[in-house]
Amino acid sequence: MAHRLPDLTRHLLTGTELEGHEIIELLDRADALKAAPLSSRALEGRSIALIFERPSTRTRLSFEAGVFELGGQPVVLRAGELQLSRGESVGDTARILSRHMAAIGVRTGPDELLEELAAHATVPVFNMLTAGHHPCQALADLMTLREEFGRLEGLKVAYVGDGNNVARSLALVGARVGVEVEVASPEGYTLTGAPGAVLSTDPAEAVAGAHAIYADVWVSMGDEATADERRAALAPYRLDEALLDLAAPNAIALHCLPAHPGEEITAELLYGPRQRIWEQAENRRHAQKALLELLLR
Repeated sequence: MAHRLPDLTRHLLTGTELEGHEIIELLDRADALKAAPLSSRALEGRSIALIFERPSTRTRLSFEAGVFELGGQPVVLRAGELQLSRGESVGDTARILSRHMAAIGVRTGPDELLEELAAHATVPVFNMLTAGHHPCQALADLMTLREEFGRLEGLKVAYVGDGNNVARSLALVGARVGVEVEVASPEGYTLTGAPGAVLSTDPAEAVAGAHAIYADVWVSMGDEATADERRAALAPYRLDEALLDLAAPNAIALHCLPAHPGEEITAELLYGPRQRIWEQAENRRHAQKALLELLLR
């Protein structure tokens, strides 16, 4: 009787699948790909499924362009275009996609859907955003920090606002490479599921000594019903020049976008010289290309 070979397929569901040295190697590769965007043909002859059950600008653009630059074919599938919308199981969808695609990216709500897809897929599954995690954003954040400060070990990032999926991934992935993440949130919005993070309720306390201060929107997808309540609770957590002045010298502002100037960040900071937000957005493509190379090598 033949022995079944072990499953060597690698997935990226939370970011914690990567060891610290792998993240550093991935960022080194991302730097090289940023310097020479068309230097790799790692995906030549391969198709990558990109499933979007949630709206997207940066994630879709960066993954589509990145797959193309690696020589591959991005296959974008929107909500309602798969038989999932008509009752086909997640497991059967994973089995079919695995027969045609080299990897599967998913942007959805429930983490359980992503986990079930990965459980049945025989090709890498990667998280393009779920309610609980946004690891590709965290990789781009780390790339941006290292570009600015020349290192990651010993850096501090203060995340100010709702303790959401972006904050969780930044804390989980950052801890792998020696980045301290402190999250300041009002009561009821405290980050959970990230044991390495430092938690507080005071933005001024959180940003003390921070090399970067970070914000996300106050009303994310799915939060519209409580929009007024959220804006009232999070109003003291706005990123502005005065808050950045309390951080370390030469500290920068970061934001995962989309931004709402005048809410979670002032227009002066968003478009001013003390931020690296637009580099951060570009770095999504380069970090994700390095990730795809790693998952498919």
